Amino acid sequence: QVQLVESGGRLVQPGDSLRISCTASGRGFSNYAMAWFRQAPGKGRELVGLISVAGGITYYVDAVRGRFTISRDNAKNTVYLQMNSLKSDDTAGYYCAACSKLRCRDQSEFNYWGQGTQVTVSS
Repeated sequence: QVQLVESGGRLVQPGDSLRISCTASGRGFSNYAMAWFRQAPGKGRELVGLISVAGGITYYVDAVRGRFTISRDNAKNTVYLQMNSLKSDDTAGYYCAACSKLRCRDQSEFNYWGQGTQVTVSS
């Protein structure tokens, strides 16, 4: 079992960069694939990207590919989301999630979730 806590979200301006973090407590972080999701006001939660257990494989949705980078430091039990060239459409609560199974096909299959951190992009 693992607990996830996101941090680093804040108000930024369009074009800014921001790195948010997700730190895990408990056992097993290094065995979990991780994902970042986001939920904009009035909208459903959507996938941002994924990172494999060792960090060697990443995936991003089209909306963020080329601007966002997911990384992880298993020694620190932390996964990061580096966000560059932020747009107003990126405004959302950002959540990290952990998958303890061989594969999580959709967000309903992720086992652990953080409480989220708010990123607001506005001029």
